[in-house]
Amino acid sequence: MNTSRSGRPTLTRPDGTPLRVLVVDDDPDLAEVLTGVLRYEGWEVRAAGDGASAAAAARELRPDAVVLDVMLPDTDGLAVLRQLREAEPGVCVLFLTARDAVEDRIAGITAGGDDYVTKPFSLEEVVARLRGLLRRAGMARLLTEGPRLTVGDLVMDEDAREVTRGGELIELSPTEFELLRYLMRNPRCVLSKARILDRVWSYDFGGRAHVVELYISYLRKKVDAGREPMIHTVRGAGYVLKPVAR
Repeated sequence: MNTSRSGRPTLTRPDGTPLRVLVVDDDPDLAEVLTGVLRYEGWEVRAAGDGASAAAAARELRPDAVVLDVMLPDTDGLAVLRQLREAEPGVCVLFLTARDAVEDRIAGITAGGDDYVTKPFSLEEVVARLRGLLRRAGMARLLTEGPRLTVGDLVMDEDAREVTRGGELIELSPTEFELLRYLMRNPRCVLSKARILDRVWSYDFGGRAHVVELYISYLRKKVDAGREPMIHTVRGAGYVLKPVAR
């Protein structure tokens, strides 16, 4: 699995070329830090300190995403956003601002922003928000998809640690992920609580059946919620994962 220097799975444009990100902030130190962090993801990044230079950089770079400060010395971010949308209607925009009033957040989203991060912020959060925006917009893909487990419409990418059902992303805790991976590696197989504890938790069985029951219930709420169930209880025997019969 290809990873960026940050250790995360490398995210690229659909054609495999680096994602293009424009950082617009009038604080040169912050812009430099953000630019460095995003380049660490393997992306092509440029910075601009005002609305005029942002418009010029956007024309040249044609970015996939823009990290945009609302307060700029020559204009405001909402005006820049309107210009960006005219040139690149599909560009993802993450507002970055010191403002935290609800009306400011509403104004940004109403104007067409995709997400909003308030200063002070975590650099990890900015990266995570951008990755999520780009993936959801269909503007990015993992450079190399890792080994996949597939049971019906349930798909697990083991390296990226991503799970989808019917194309919808399912967020799992590390333990939930390992439990589901074990079930998916043994589809249609009835797995006892003792066996699951041994393989997933490496515990002796000794009275810890409730741990398995608890995490199976967690999985059901995420994997089966609102759908035909795939995780089944076999009374007195254990659990089995089966694709939905068509």
